[in-house]
Amino acid sequence: MVPNPPRGFIIWLHGMGGSGPANEYVKTLFESSELKESKWAFPSAPRRPISFKGVNRFFHGYQGGIPAWFDIYAIPMTADSPRDEKGLLETVETIHALIDNEVAAGTDPENIFVCGFSQGAATAFATVLLYPKTLGGGAVFAGWVPFSSPSIINRITPEAKKTPILWFHGEADRMAVFGAGQAAPPFLEKIGMTCEFKAYPNVGHTITREQYQYLESWIQKRLQSSSSSS
Repeated sequence: MVPNPPRGFIIWLHGMGGSGPANEYVKTLFESSELKESKWAFPSAPRRPISFKGVNRFFHGYQGGIPAWFDIYAIPMTADSPRDEKGLLETVETIHALIDNEVAAGTDPENIFVCGFSQGAATAFATVLLYPKTLGGGAVFAGWVPFSSPSIINRITPEAKKTPILWFHGEADRMAVFGAGQAAPPFLEKIGMTCEFKAYPNVGHTITREQYQYLESWIQKRLQSSSSSS
């Protein structure tokens, strides 16, 4: 008798200006039993001041700050944009606590996936790289590499380097430019990792149906693989 695939735990991180509840529809986009039966978490970023003075051109009506995982100094994001590594690390600790709680409840870390869009994608990328154990995977939609300090890079464990990374980026993205995404594979190669990088011509700062479908099969395969090896 073939055992049922283990239930996954999927964390979805929204972009700047968004919220967890506003993204809960994402879990309804998938049809496979593996994802339907997975546990999902949609945390919300805290409201904070943003240093980029032109931010109101992109996000209107926010007083006293914008929901953001860390500070932003410029838009669009490029491979060379300044980074708020301190704010990033504080947020990563919060997401790690979610993961730790799920592991303590009995979920295998290799059945845990962290996905995100835009600033949430950058946060997801940092979260999986800095988690000390091998996770099921990290999925990045229109993100960027959010840290470069050697002191942070040196925290990436050999176990974390086994975590698969899936990266989606539209070539017409004007918020997180395509070059910001292209910087990820060489960054990962330098630290002994690889990622599956998928480029989409004529796609801007968004997630397409095709990308959601690919993510579904990607997670599905990894849950099945985990089941067969357990």
